[in-house]
Parts: sequence; structure tokens; C-alpha cells
Amino acid sequence: MATNENLPPNVIKQLAKELKNLDETPPEGIKVVVNDDDFSIIYADIEGPAGTPYENGVFRMKLLLSHDFPQSPPKGFFLTKIFHPNIATNGEICVNTLKKDWNPSLGLRHVLIVVRCLLIEPFPESALNEQAGKMLLENYEEYARHARLYTGIHALKPKIKSKSGAISESTIALNVDQSNMAPSSKVPLAPTSLTAPAASRGSVLNCQDQNALVVPAVETAVGASTLQRKEGVAAAKIQVDKKKMDARKKSLKRL
Repeated sequence: MATNENLPPNVIKQLAKELKNLDETPPEGIKVVVNDDDFSIIYADIEGPAGTPYENGVFRMKLLLSHDFPQSPPKGFFLTKIFHPNIATNGEICVNTLKKDWNPSLGLRHVLIVVRCLLIEPFPESALNEQAGKMLLENYEEYARHARLYTGIHALKPKIKSKSGAISESTIALNVDQSNMAPSSKVPLAPTSLTAPAASRGSVLNCQDQNALVVPAVETAVGASTLQRKEGVAAAKIQVDKKKMDARKKSLKRL
């Protein structure tokens, strides 16, 4: 395994400065993974640009720095499988910035931005993946379909539900349960001798009213039955007294 000792001290110092800058202010859609023990291997996660077949994907790549860097360009590889004309099936990247257009004054930021731009505008004329290059030139829709398929299988970003969202959903569910138990929830009463008139008028009583009406309803029913018994006894007594009076009248007439 390579270590920082394989690089000249001045290069290590320059790389440390660049990596710190990339970590604090990363380029759009690029996150660099810093390995303090070995600056000769640079990892980066590149987000697929919007409007391309690589959208919603995250692609990890690495740059391998030689011992004479920056005089020699780094070698770039995609570790995430991708269907792209300028990226070989083994992940090797073909871009002029890392070959004939290399300049020792170019920094890592420039290299990473160029690689991401390659996802936006491929160059099929210098294809490492001949199938992807030919398909891009002859049938873009078919090329895009293949690229989206690779993205969906190998590079799709996991959808992680945020804690705040989970909390808010739990809170909503809790509020719903509480509202169902709240005293103010309106529940229609089943028609009874007491509530039927109110129900016929379309009125609705709440849970508190319903509970409050249980005792009066029972008391009213009991009172009504007691009154009916008393009235029955009184009516029977009146009939008996009347029969007695009629019998007395008949006896007087015989005399």
C-alpha cells in the first residue's frame, strides 16, 4: 500500500492544502473522501447531473497519483459500474485532461469537475466503451436507457427518511388518535325513546352529553314504569269501589 512517504514533501503539503479546501468547499455534486494516511489515492463521490441518464445516482471514483505527481497526470477509475462511452468496463476513465491536456498547474478540483462534466457531455469519438460510444452516436434513446438501467442497479441513492419527517409523521398519528378520543368528538346517538326526537331533527350530541344522559334516561324510564303501576292500582281500586256502590244501590231498591 502506498503512503505519503512516496510523494515529495512539497507535493504532500500542496495536496493537504487542496484536500482541505475540497473538504470545506466541495465542488457542486462532488464529495471528496480524504485519507490522511495516503494522499496518493483520492476518493470522490460524484452525483449524477440532473437531466442526464445518471441523475439520482452516486458514483464513486478514485484518482491514483504517481510518485512524480504533479509532473505526471493521475489515473482515474470509476469504482461504481457505469455505462458511459469514455469509461471502460474496468472503470478506467478516458479524458484529455488526464492525458495529453494535462498541466502540472491543474489542481484536483479541476480534475474532478472535468470528470463530472464528462457525465453531462460524453465524447463518443474517443470511446473506451465501444458499445456505449456506438449506441450514443446511432440511437441516443437506447444509450440513455442502458445508462439509466446501470444507474438504477449500481448507483441509485438510498432514500433515507429524515428523522424530522418521522417525528412529524408520528406527531400527526398521535394527534389523530387523540382527536378520536377527545371529548369534543361528535358521535351520533342510537335512536331511543329519549333521543329519537332529537335525532329526527338532525341534532348530534357529543360524548360528554351522551354520558350525561345515561343516568337521567334510566331514572326517567324507572319513574315512568312506577307511575304506570300506581295509576293501574288506583284505577283497579276505583273499579272495586264502584262495584260496591252498585251492589248497595241494588240492595236498597229491594227494600
